[in-house]
Amino acid sequence: MTILVTGAAGFVGYHVSQALLEKGIQVIGMDNLNTYYSPALKQARLARLRAHSGFTFYEQDIAAPGALDVLHPHKQAITGVLHLAAQAGVRYSMANPAVFAHSNVLGHVAILEFARTLPRLEHVVYASSSSVYGRNTSLPFRETDAVDLPGSFYAVTKRTGELTSSTYSHLYGLPQTGLRFFTVYGPWGRPDMAYYSFARAIMRGDDVTLYEGDALARDFTYIADVVSAVLAVLGKPPEHGASRVLNIGNHRPESVRHLVHLLECALGKEAKLKLLPRPEADVEMTWADIDQIKALTGWYPTTVLKDGIDHFVEWFRQYEGADC
Repeated sequence: MTILVTGAAGFVGYHVSQALLEKGIQVIGMDNLNTYYSPALKQARLARLRAHSGFTFYEQDIAAPGALDVLHPHKQAITGVLHLAAQAGVRYSMANPAVFAHSNVLGHVAILEFARTLPRLEHVVYASSSSVYGRNTSLPFRETDAVDLPGSFYAVTKRTGELTSSTYSHLYGLPQTGLRFFTVYGPWGRPDMAYYSFARAIMRGDDVTLYEGDALARDFTYIADVVSAVLAVLGKPPEHGASRVLNIGNHRPESVRHLVHLLECALGKEAKLKLLPRPEADVEMTWADIDQIKALTGWYPTTVLKDGIDHFVEWFRQYEGADC
């Protein structure tokens, strides 16, 4: 078994690649190592993957013309595609929409065009996002909800990916599953994510910016639970070359203020809070209904937020330095 993992040096891509390699599965990783956040962190993740003999890596922008030609020697071996490469950042998409159209739309099409040439392909699993639920107000978010009111251009590109995959399944019989991830956190995470930036600010004595109101909450999902969900889904392709989407969440929204409290306890320092109005691009609450993935695979998250934050802080101190 050989799996192509795009975004292999990213947060989820790194952890999923590591899990596959530890199972003895061959992994072909691809990543453009862009500078949206520290390339040094991406290189550090990559170094750990390169320690495995079953890992092959290509530094490529998947959306660039001809970029996937380097994979032609592997076409007979690849049985699955985990397409996790994407330009991240809800607010960043407001400042640089063209970057998101390039990576998240053109890149998605490029991967599907390549996937339909693979003779042994069993399943394409790709990263979508809880952001597609946009301005929905019905909670928890269910896969059957209408998703035609995106709240950011990032959400637009992720919903475009879902529609593109559905069309490719219809036209070419590609078996596909899109995963709507809900606020993934944990060791080796992204520095632009709130929990990581909060930890840095607390340790440095800087202001922790929170949005006004007590209702701001997220369905924080620990990375180990996400990895087990991805691997469970990978082994369950839809029948008859169909396409589907599944929520991957903790099924338990937690207030952002509680997250800050847990970070304070784990780091042993008090946060200096700065309250600002919530931007239009940020929804007030996310909450995943996970009945569909549970019924399909038996998967259910097992990590409570306190334990996940403790694991993150332990890694954070090691990677960033005790005083950060």
